[in-house]
Amino acid sequence: MLRYSIIFLVIAVIAAIFGFGGIAAGAAGIAKVLFYIFLAVFVISLFFGRKKA
Repeated sequence: MLRYSIIFLVIAVIAAIFGFGGIAAGAAGIAKVLFYIFLAVFVISLFFGRKKA
């Protein structure tokens, strides 16, 4: 999921360089949402993924 957020971030940067403001804003928004979902899943897996030894 982090991979997809980085891909959308790169698309947003490239679109912004070429002047496509709407596409850049949309791709940046998608990248932000995917990154926050990644962070939430990562934190949840840290808490529940631990095994007791």
